[in-house]
Amino acid sequence: MAAPLSPSTHPLVADFIAHRPLLRRAAWRWMGDRDLAEDVVQEACMKLMQTTSPHGVQQPVAYCMRVVRHLCIDHLRRRQTEQQLLGTEDEGLDQEAPTATPEHQAIGRELLRCVERCLSGLPARTRQAFVLHRVHGHTQQEVGLRLGVSTTLVNFMVQEAAQALARCPDLGRPRDDRGSTPARDSATA
Repeated sequence: MAAPLSPSTHPLVADFIAHRPLLRRAAWRWMGDRDLAEDVVQEACMKLMQTTSPHGVQQPVAYCMRVVRHLCIDHLRRRQTEQQLLGTEDEGLDQEAPTATPEHQAIGRELLRCVERCLSGLPARTRQAFVLHRVHGHTQQEVGLRLGVSTTLVNFMVQEAAQALARCPDLGRPRDDRGSTPARDSATA
């Protein structure tokens, strides 16, 4: 690939510069924003300067217009995607941040107690590996280095703890102060 030509020797760039006001007006119509249109025109000029002159361009102004149009389309698509993913800037300003009610906090604490009870039957190192990996977000390799074991063993320990939680009969059912679940009490009463 040949080196990019300078503006003085690049015929398309020379035509682009000569017709820049026309290209800027077209970009403004497509974009609906003068500043954004100017950015697109500048980007199109840079793009033309960085490429070698294409051979066989019969209508250089039409070619430059097509480059500007395609960049406008790219910018509009990008803006639309960003708005779909992120929403508008003002969206959500009038909404209150969710706060945990005392009831939700109590349920969360009880759920943590259930998890602690389920994990208490596991070896200490397995519990520690699970907490470091799943709760604190450390990689299995980091957990292995910290505990002085292989990554494979960490993987098995984390799986063992996850299986213990899946088998735990009390998880999801709060206990009362006596240590029994309400569902069990009503079944035996």
